[in-house]
Amino acid sequence: MNTYATKPSDIQRKWYVVDATGLVLGRLSAEIAKILRGKHKPNFVTNLDCGDYVVVINADKVKLTGKKLTDKKYFRHTGWIGGIKETTPAKILAGKFPERVIIKAVERMISRNPMGRQQMTKLKVYAGENHPHTAQNPEVLDRNPKNKRSA
Repeated sequence: MNTYATKPSDIQRKWYVVDATGLVLGRLSAEIAKILRGKHKPNFVTNLDCGDYVVVINADKVKLTGKKLTDKKYFRHTGWIGGIKETTPAKILAGKFPERVIIKAVERMISRNPMGRQQMTKLKVYAGENHPHTAQNPEVLDRNPKNKRSA
């Protein structure tokens, strides 16, 4: 009996499109991270990037549960003394680049190593309805009915 080992030539990549309107940020990000890593495939191996491409549209219409919209804080540091900056998801969603909320949420669920950075290049996030990836014929992805936020 032989053990099957996935080779890079065996990997088939697909394109998925996700409409983030009314979806909960954490559940959406977890599903996207799983697809980017390739864990939904039967031939998943940890040492190869076997994930698929994900296009997220309407990123500015994503929902957060509870009081996370105002109470959750994102921190970054400028590199200077006393240069810590903080912001909230409400400020980011109302700002110039609302897609960064989804990008950061997914990025923090992916490994922090060279393969994780390679997997993040397969994530395409757009604030509006339009995206330039229609030539790839992406499939609509809607797996979990709990993703919808009712209120």
